[in-house]
Amino acid sequence: MPELKAFSAVIFDMDGLVLDTEPTYFIAWQQAAKAMGYKLSDEFCLSLSGLHYSEIEQKLMAGCGADFNLPVFNQLSGVFWREQVNVYGISIKYGFSELLEFIVQQQIPYCLATNSRAINAYECLEFAGIKDVFSTIITRDDVEQGKPAPDIFLKAARLLQVPINECLVLEDSYVGIEAASRAGAFSVLVPSTEPVEPMAVELCDLIMVDLMQVLITFKSEKSEN
Repeated sequence: MPELKAFSAVIFDMDGLVLDTEPTYFIAWQQAAKAMGYKLSDEFCLSLSGLHYSEIEQKLMAGCGADFNLPVFNQLSGVFWREQVNVYGISIKYGFSELLEFIVQQQIPYCLATNSRAINAYECLEFAGIKDVFSTIITRDDVEQGKPAPDIFLKAARLLQVPINECLVLEDSYVGIEAASRAGAFSVLVPSTEPVEPMAVELCDLIMVDLMQVLITFKSEKSEN
């Protein structure tokens, strides 16, 4: 098994990995559904983790029925989401700031690669107070197919000018891990939800509890040189 120190670049996912956005989405979706006379369970919301919004919409229609009004749902959930994050902001995941500081110190190229649309990704980063942290950001708008297709990670590697097999991908969902695997990257799963998807565990190269563990592993390997 290759060590983390062997990789030449780091690619971060956003939702659930860098930012704790998913709980904010789930609450807004549940509030919007309730306002429309529907109920979305916690389990249903968790099943949407890591999916692009077009796939989320398909699952909503399948779960709520053909009469479900997606435009109204999208408008309401957007209103509820902004009310929430305007008050509480968006939390940064434990260990990210410390890991990023170490990566910068080591002069390792890095970027953000997210299934979110650009407008949503930049908005989330701003609400979290880290809109200037990533100089390179790849979103769903930049590629033909989103995750689990490999396109986003392949484009990230090209922009970083590092071969994909020398890139370390940090992901929290099965969808992202599948995309990383199909791209040919080395993937570390940092689960954002419980229970952890068994297929994600099987497909990833390593699994770690949080980004602080990733940092500790990086530092340990570097100190052994």
